[in-house]
Amino acid sequence: MDGIVGGGWSAEPPPLIQNLRQGLVVYQYYLDKTTPQSVPRWVGTLALAAIYGLRVFYVQGFYIVTYALGIYLLNLLIGFLSPLADPESEAGSDGPMLPTKGSDEFKPFIRRLPEFKFWYSVTKAFVIAFLMTFFSAFDIPVFWPILLCYWFVLFVLTMKRQIGHMMKYKYIPFSLGKQKYGGKKASAGTGASGAD
Repeated sequence: MDGIVGGGWSAEPPPLIQNLRQGLVVYQYYLDKTTPQSVPRWVGTLALAAIYGLRVFYVQGFYIVTYALGIYLLNLLIGFLSPLADPESEAGSDGPMLPTKGSDEFKPFIRRLPEFKFWYSVTKAFVIAFLMTFFSAFDIPVFWPILLCYWFVLFVLTMKRQIGHMMKYKYIPFSLGKQKYGGKKASAGTGASGAD
């Protein structure tokens, strides 16, 4: 019984496991390098979405996969637009609240689903959906216009609810840059004359 020491495996795992671990480390390394590169990441994801769309258009099928992908993306978008601490659930508690007046302390908007995880989940979803288009078991015949109409109705109702939530609790899920203040302007009489 080579490879077994004291009733368990030897200290060195099999070569397949070693190669898998090494591949995962390399994958994580390149994933970490893409973290600050948000524009190239999203451009790559849009290219992947276009390839997926062309594949579905070319084969004229897999509408149920596309519908499921759309529902999943809508779910991710809601998580991306929602605050980490929901003001509705904290309205009765003494926990932190989003500022509602100009005199309230500024609290930054923290997403329930951060941008990187949102991008990563969207990209994984498109990859999985693309791979599913190569298996005929997922090509269930459906009348796609009904699915499309239902998805648009679901999208509009969900976004209406989300925008209403944003307006009610006065938060904007997007950072428009650093706020600039006017500050005090120096008067014309107090210039270089005081430096003599």
